[in-house]
Amino acid sequence: MSVFPGEPAGETRFVVDVMLGKLARWLRALGYDTLYFRDATDSRLLGIALRERRQLLTRDAALAARAGATGLLVRSEALDAQLREVAEACRLTSRAPLSRCLECNGTLRPREPAEVRDRVPPYTLATQPGFWECEGCSRVFWAGTHARGILSRLHPYLPDDTRPEGLTHRAADVQSSRTDD
Repeated sequence: MSVFPGEPAGETRFVVDVMLGKLARWLRALGYDTLYFRDATDSRLLGIALRERRQLLTRDAALAARAGATGLLVRSEALDAQLREVAEACRLTSRAPLSRCLECNGTLRPREPAEVRDRVPPYTLATQPGFWECEGCSRVFWAGTHARGILSRLHPYLPDDTRPEGLTHRAADVQSSRTDD
């Protein structure tokens, strides 16, 4: 649910304060556009939230109060509780799990094995049927062993066709190969 009038349902986007970095990664895993900055001031976060029509998630009560309806004070300390709290408050359902880069928030696009041959380990190239590349940081992802674990943790927020029992072609793994290493 968007807090902005005229915003389509399901289009919720987030900006997350420094105290919620792990939550940001898991919201990205659910497919939500989630900005996270390690060094942003409160004013900068609030400005981004207002300018880009994003929900500001924070553990800082004063910042949440300043943000008004745009802000959400996340009271929980544990990650799973934070996910539940945000999912309930914002009425989240995953739109496209594992479709965003967990590192930079970029969108993942499918790539043929031949396109990434020089950027992934040979065994991975030989054993994985599909790959995805981040449009933001150019990391290459594949549905390796971590994908099932990620989807299991996200199980309560996933539609039936993307639950771990039915691991889909959209699942990208946190294992990646960087082009700048």
